[in-house]
Amino acid sequence: MIGGEDAAGLPPNAPPLAARPMLPVARPDFTGSGVSRPAPAGLTPVNFAARDRLHDAGMADETAPQTSPETPYAAMGGAETVRALAHRFYDLVGSDPAYAELRALHGPELAPIADSLAGFLSGWLGGPRDWFESGRGCIFSLHGAVPIDHRTAGQWADAMARSIDSEPRVPPQIAEKMKDTLGRMARSMAPREAAAS
Repeated sequence: MIGGEDAAGLPPNAPPLAARPMLPVARPDFTGSGVSRPAPAGLTPVNFAARDRLHDAGMADETAPQTSPETPYAAMGGAETVRALAHRFYDLVGSDPAYAELRALHGPELAPIADSLAGFLSGWLGGPRDWFESGRGCIFSLHGAVPIDHRTAGQWADAMARSIDSEPRVPPQIAEKMKDTLGRMARSMAPREAAAS
């Protein structure tokens, strides 16, 4: 925590979840630059290392722009991996007694919500943004009416971390960033405890 923020990076006097404005969820920073925002439309960052390797090997086209389309989504194998991750998450939620309280917050069928989670994760990781463009709204607003508490938020974060750890196609650096960011997002959905007077 920095400067008194909570685990989600919010100050202690932040408004409750329901009173927060609806903001789009920014893609996480997987580059290590500390900047967590999408690139402007139509721009792809230059991959200087790849350009230099091609140049050193005598294969670089000096007139062609050298860009890197590699996103976390692509680095982990795209739709197949993201779908497996989302379904593994809901398999754990549905079968592990450690997540019974979290399971109770969901309807009888978990497959549709697993597909929705896969859609969210795909766009969040830099893949197809169909979930975001479907008009579903902000992830926080969607969960505003769900009685999430610190326990169920922790169960969500733990099940997601286990799902990520069980997926060998997720590169370690991306796995760590995903666990950290998604865990903080989950925990930020729990209401703040009243300050002791």
